[in-house]
Order: sequence, then structure tokens, then C-alpha cells
Amino acid sequence: MASKRINKELKDLQKDPPVSCSAGPVADDMFHWQATIMGPTDSPFAGGVFLVSIHFPPDYPFKPPKVSFRTKVFHPNINSNGSICLDILKEQWSPALTISKVLLSICSLLTDPNPDDPLVPEIAHMYKTDRAKYESTARSWTQKSNPDVDDDLALRLSLSLSL
Repeated sequence: MASKRINKELKDLQKDPPVSCSAGPVADDMFHWQATIMGPTDSPFAGGVFLVSIHFPPDYPFKPPKVSFRTKVFHPNINSNGSICLDILKEQWSPALTISKVLLSICSLLTDPNPDDPLVPEIAHMYKTDRAKYESTARSWTQKSNPDVDDDLALRLSLSLSL
């Protein structure tokens, strides 16, 4: 059951990928995927590329996938281990949800944190009391976590312009 559903989701993702996201299996292991999320433009994570690990349980979709950030993120709902505090990955999970919807929810969480249900209370406090400091710190972490993104983009642009 699980592998059939996971294969279907992979096909659906390839046909109609969510905006700013991609995902697929690591090597030939259909139960372990890696996703890439582009930092939403209307957030302090703009310009960032975030790697996310997805592990499907054997009883998927009746149990949620284990999803975690592999890229460091300064966010009240994402801790230093990459764990994500998101209701649909826990008690609000439903077999009707898909990885595509999970990725979109994570993008939404980046844009719109939930400081009232934090995984990192100190960051939630900063978000509530000093939004400018939160945003500048999140931007700084995003740039440190993605040092080569701008250089790589500049290189690709210069190569495409010289053709």
C-alpha cells in the first residue's frame, strides 16, 4: 500500500510540482526522499535554498512522513536538529494529505511563523517583540547557509549571457 501511494505521489509531483519546491527519492529508496525548497520571496528566507529530508513510514499514508530540514534555519517552529513544528506532520495528519501539500505548508510556515506554538521559544519571543531583529537574523542565517547560491547563480547568468 505505502509504496504504491508513494509512487503515485512522485508521479503527481513530477507532473505538477508545487511552486518553489522539488522532491524525489534518494537513490532507489522510495521511502527516503530529499526535497528542495526555495526561500519564499516575501520572507527573510528569500534567496535561500533549503534541503529537506523526508522519510515515509511503512504504514504511510496512515501515519505522517518524518520531515526535517537539513539546512540550518532561524525560525521559531524549526529547531537546530531540523525538526519542524507543524500540526499536519503530527496530530492533524490525514491520509488525504500529500507530500506536495506538506511542502506547500512548510513554505507557508517560512513566510508566516506560528510563534504561539514554538519549537524554539527564544526565537518566538524575538519574533513577537523585535520583528526587525528576527528578520535580519533569519536573513543572515539564510545567507550563511547558502554561501554559494549567489555565486552559482551569477556564474550561470554570465554563462547564459555569453552564449
